[in-house]
Amino acid sequence: MKLVLRIVAFFAFLFLVSLTLKDSEKHDHSDYFSDAFATPQDVTKACIECHEEQAEDFMKTRHWKWEGDEFEVEGKGKMKLGKKNIINNFCIAVPSNEPRCTSCHPGYGWKDNSFDFNNKENVDCLVCHDQTGTYTKTPTAAGMPDPKVDLLAVAKSVGKSTTQNCGKCHFNGGGGEAVKHGDLDPSLLKRDKNVDVHMGGLGFQCTDCHKTEHHKITGASHGSMAQNTNHISCEDCHSTAKLHKNSVLNKHTESIACETCHVPLIGRNMSTKTYWDWSTAGQKEDEKDANGTYTYSKMKGDFKWETNVVPEYRWYNGSAQYYNIGDKVDTSKVVELNKINGSISDRHSKITPFKKMMGKQPYDSKNNYLIVPKLFGENGYWKIYDWKKASEIGMQTVGLDFSGEVGFIETSMLWTQNHAVAPKNLSLKCNDCHTKGTRLNWEALGYQGDPMKKGGRAKNKLITN
Repeated sequence: MKLVLRIVAFFAFLFLVSLTLKDSEKHDHSDYFSDAFATPQDVTKACIECHEEQAEDFMKTRHWKWEGDEFEVEGKGKMKLGKKNIINNFCIAVPSNEPRCTSCHPGYGWKDNSFDFNNKENVDCLVCHDQTGTYTKTPTAAGMPDPKVDLLAVAKSVGKSTTQNCGKCHFNGGGGEAVKHGDLDPSLLKRDKNVDVHMGGLGFQCTDCHKTEHHKITGASHGSMAQNTNHISCEDCHSTAKLHKNSVLNKHTESIACETCHVPLIGRNMSTKTYWDWSTAGQKEDEKDANGTYTYSKMKGDFKWETNVVPEYRWYNGSAQYYNIGDKVDTSKVVELNKINGSISDRHSKITPFKKMMGKQPYDSKNNYLIVPKLFGENGYWKIYDWKKASEIGMQTVGLDFSGEVGFIETSMLWTQNHAVAPKNLSLKCNDCHTKGTRLNWEALGYQGDPMKKGGRAKNKLITN
């Protein structure tokens, strides 16, 4: 009897602890603040009176530093990669464009290389913890909030991060809604399982999958993929052993990523940008389509938007190689800004869907490397429409010689697709890939043909799937 009472008491204790933890997540901060804040840094000062350790933890994260840990790159030595120094084919690069690019940095005042990453008062607590839905940043002010924001009201509201907090930046990557990712856009805020079975059907918040410890948020983007670290996966929650009632489908999980079947289309809920041609910028006035979407911008050139795009499928083992600023380019080929690692003979690889972004961007046609142009601010391209001047300033910022000769070269970049998970009825079916299905290019993936047909086995190594 005593043992039973002890067990009951133990579980009662666990229950009380769980209630305490839930209450702490919802802790009401409204009584802590009474006077208006003159600056957002004043809000942070108030926060770190109780949360100094959390601020120090946050300043060690990728979200704060915009770069990963130091690692070895074959032939290039040790380096750190992240948003801070990776070139893409959207707005190209952060250096020399900080006040515009860093409008989504979770800090205040990163306007140039003088930004103090060690000053806790620069941390923006509100952007991740606001619960009023009113906190917004000025798009061109190096992370400073819109002057109209009621800082006192926002500070009183703070709580655990929600999808709306995360989406403030991540739904608008590349300068607008659904521009960059193809699987991240405001439609995820709808409680609709047809949009996403987790966020819509089950009411998930981003942090339900992107687990966080000491403010380090799990989930690999480009800086993490370069190191093959910080991954999360569907298998973290879904055991693949008996995931499907059909044993053949379960066998597929050995070499097919869950997203391949369950994220069947890119831009399924909103149009996403798939092509960006900088070479045509500055030539005419802006143009929009019938839906009011820019198809041409004088500042940025021609765009192509698409919905329901079939992904690019690659073998992927969690790592990738990246174009580094200063790398020479082969002008006879499309420049691959990242190369996804993996192969049919790599047991750690799975066939995985990606958004393929194509573009045409400036390069130094004499030195044969991509240009980091100054786009924003004084003497930036968006002010003077002079590629040579913009390139000279940008390349000086990154410490590279500029020959004075600007050309334009085709580039491509692959982006992982993990969100906007479709319900079962909208997922891929067997015949989408097999029999007469054309979804997968079997030869490009290393097979002699459809592996379900005679003679369709792998060219180099037979893997069971």
